Amino acid sequence: MSRNLVVVAASFIAIFPYLLHAYPLDGGDRGISRLVAMQSTVKKLAPGAYLTQSEIALTLLQQGAWDLQQTPRDPQLQQALEGIFQQRDPSYGVTVIDFSIPENIRWAGVREKRTQIPGSVGKLLCMTALFDGLRRAFPEEKQRENLLRQREVSGGEWVVGDSHKVPVVDPVTTAIHYRPIRSDDRFTLAEWLDHMISASANSAGSVIWKEALLLHQFREAYPPTEAEEAAFLAATSAVKLGEMAQQVIQAPLLAAELDPKSFRVGSFWTSYGKKRVQAGGGSTVSPLELARWLLRLEQGRLVDSWSSLEMKKYLYMTKRRYRYVYPPELTQAAVYFKSGSQFRCRPEEGYSCGKYMGNEQNAMNSAVIIESPASASGEQKRYLVALTSDVRKVNSAWDHARLGAAIEEMVTQGRTVVVQSSGSQDEIRSSGRSE
Repeated sequence: MSRNLVVVAASFIAIFPYLLHAYPLDGGDRGISRLVAMQSTVKKLAPGAYLTQSEIALTLLQQGAWDLQQTPRDPQLQQALEGIFQQRDPSYGVTVIDFSIPENIRWAGVREKRTQIPGSVGKLLCMTALFDGLRRAFPEEKQRENLLRQREVSGGEWVVGDSHKVPVVDPVTTAIHYRPIRSDDRFTLAEWLDHMISASANSAGSVIWKEALLLHQFREAYPPTEAEEAAFLAATSAVKLGEMAQQVIQAPLLAAELDPKSFRVGSFWTSYGKKRVQAGGGSTVSPLELARWLLRLEQGRLVDSWSSLEMKKYLYMTKRRYRYVYPPELTQAAVYFKSGSQFRCRPEEGYSCGKYMGNEQNAMNSAVIIESPASASGEQKRYLVALTSDVRKVNSAWDHARLGAAIEEMVTQGRTVVVQSSGSQDEIRSSGRSE
């Protein structure tokens, strides 16, 4: 970033300190148009949301060989974590890794190998696949950066049917409007990534996975023309595309010594994608493998250190906090976050089902890196959490929020804590709202 642009970005943040969504707020040169747009209705961000790009770093680059599978659990951390979960539903699974002191990494887990459907945390794998494709085709980091910033992609049929709302900048007024992605929308690769991770748009997930397939096929000739892309897709069967889809997902995981059987996504995120690319094989995640994905990110081992750092920036939360990272106990912390949920309801006498309160399925998954407080100091705690649950008829967004507050206290204070689950109806409802 040029010096003048840094000054402009810094001034913009000072005047309008209420921008939304992910990626550091000074990233207006990265191909994400909303970062340089103003909004008429604004919301104040948590204090921990104002780190700049230069302040976000990978802190375990020198501990790249460390893995919790070869390290005994820390007795004190394990006892404290078990104290939080011992009286709770057996569907909970959790892994906590405290890397506040990089030379003395500690970890603990409860039912950490339990698996369930990943929901939108599976989009982390699509992001990894795209960055892996970029690295294979373009070894020079500047080339990859330029493609993310400049390559524009149309949604087309891949986005049809998605109801997730994303921020779209009006080219005339520069105001930001929130709406579902349309088939005629065109966004840069960086914006598609932003929509996929921050807004969790299924349409963006399908587009990013499709672009990873194109990188696999065209390599250094990427990006193809629209005619070349259409010809490739027309000439390749859905089954063959499905095989390729699993290959691009699994390759970077295997390279990072992760287990693609314990963290996988089996099908595209939209109906057209599912029909056109028969990936198959089901989707699953365990807290153990989700935590190891976060660990590899912090170690710079997901694709390479440049890609790991960029992916961490896409996870940096600069929007209204919700679910696990909703509680006020985390407002001073920098949070790097992705969640995924899936709930289903069936008729039940005396029970009224609601969002995140399924009585047939109520899966909730949280993947988060915490730097508490956000500004690095001798007192800063750095840790990651992978938490999964399927507790029926309980508001899982609020549930994960209160567990997040308890784990924050456990790590920062070094003691067993009692989960404070009480809250007003407004607080409970607000915990599930991302906007």
